[in-house]
Amino acid sequence: MAESPIISAPDVDYGPAEAEMARYRADGTRRALELGNRGPIRFDAEGRLAPEILEAYRGHGFYVFESILRDEELDDLERDLAEMLDHAPVSKGSKVDRQGRPALGSDCQASNISWVRPLSDPLGGTDRVNGRHPVKMIEPVAPADAPTHVIQLILGSLQFSDASLRLYGHPQLLQVAADINGEDFTPFNEALWIKHPRLGGSVAWHQDGWTHWDSPDLDAGSHGFNFMAQLYGCDAVNGLWVVPGSHQLGKVDIKALVGAAGSERLPGAVPLICRPGDVAICNRQAVHGSFANTSDRVRVTLNFGFHRRASVLGVTSGGVHNPVAVYDDARIRERSRVIGYAIDARRQRFPDEVPFAYRPFAESQQYFHWTPETRAELRDYNLLDLGI
Repeated sequence: MAESPIISAPDVDYGPAEAEMARYRADGTRRALELGNRGPIRFDAEGRLAPEILEAYRGHGFYVFESILRDEELDDLERDLAEMLDHAPVSKGSKVDRQGRPALGSDCQASNISWVRPLSDPLGGTDRVNGRHPVKMIEPVAPADAPTHVIQLILGSLQFSDASLRLYGHPQLLQVAADINGEDFTPFNEALWIKHPRLGGSVAWHQDGWTHWDSPDLDAGSHGFNFMAQLYGCDAVNGLWVVPGSHQLGKVDIKALVGAAGSERLPGAVPLICRPGDVAICNRQAVHGSFANTSDRVRVTLNFGFHRRASVLGVTSGGVHNPVAVYDDARIRERSRVIGYAIDARRQRFPDEVPFAYRPFAESQQYFHWTPETRAELRDYNLLDLGI
C-alpha cells in the first residue's frame, strides 16, 4: 500500500460544516488506501493488462496506476501548462490575454475555455449538461480578494499542448484502453482540469453517460472510461471522489442518495489519492464529483477518455462536448486520427519506448507523421468528439 499523503490543510473552510468535512476527508482517505486498487501498471506474459488489475478496476470502477509519468514528461507538461495559462483570456469573455495578444482558443470555432466563480458549484441542481448534476454542492465563501471567475477547464487540449498530445500516445495507457474496450477502441474527448488553490469550484455528483441507460445491451462499460493524469497529485480536499462499485448500478438516483445521507457527503465515496505522475482510470458510469478546493494546493488533471467502438458506431449524440451528429465510420476514423499523431509525436520525444500499434490504422497501413506543419490539422478537432 502506498504511503498516505498528508491531507491539504484548508486555507478556506466550510464554516460550521468544516469539522464534519475534516472527518469525512480523513475517513475517505483511509478507505481509499485500503481498497487494493492502486499500484504500478503491470502486464502479463502476453502483454495484456494484469488480470488482478483488470478485476480490481471492474469491481471498484476505478484504479490508480502509480508513477506512470517520468520526471521529464512532467516537466514538459508543466511548461505547456504555464504557456497555456500565460496565453489564456485575461477574463471571462475576453479574446485577448493579459499581454493583449490573441488569447488561447480565440481563433477556434469550439468554445474551449470554461470558467467558474471561485468555490462555486455552477452545475449542481440545474438542467445543464443533460441535467446529470441533480444536487448542488455546498459553496464556501470565497476569499475577499478572489477574482470574479477562474479557469476550470480547457477542452480540446491536445491542439494547445504537444506534451499533452504525447501523453495521449502513451503506449502502456493505450494498451489498457485496448484491453478494456477492444483493439478497435475509439476516442471520447480530452480536457485539462484546473482546481486553483482556495478558488477551485465544485463539480456536483454525477454519472458521465447519457446515451445508453435504457439500452437492452447496457453493461458496466457501455459509456467508456477516462484516464486522469495528475501533474501535481491530488488528495481528499482538492481531488475527485468516486463511489466504488456504482458503475455497475445503471442509472443511479443521486438525489435520493444525497437525501438519504442528509448532506452532499455521500457515505460510500472515496477520494482519488495520487502523487505527481500517477494516472487514474475511472469508469464514466461511476458516481463521482469533487468539492470546492479550499486548500492551498492546486490540482491539475489531464483527462482523456476512450469508448468501445460498438458504443459509438451508428449513435446519434452530442450536446455536451460536441454538436449533435451521427457517429458513422467516417466520423470515427476522422476523430481517431489524433491517436495516430499522438503515437508519432511520442515516438519522436521518447525513442526508447516501443510505440503502440493502433489496430484500425495498422490494418489500413495508414501512418501519421507529427510535424509543426501538421499541428494545424488538430485545429477544432474536438468538434468531432464522440460524446455518449
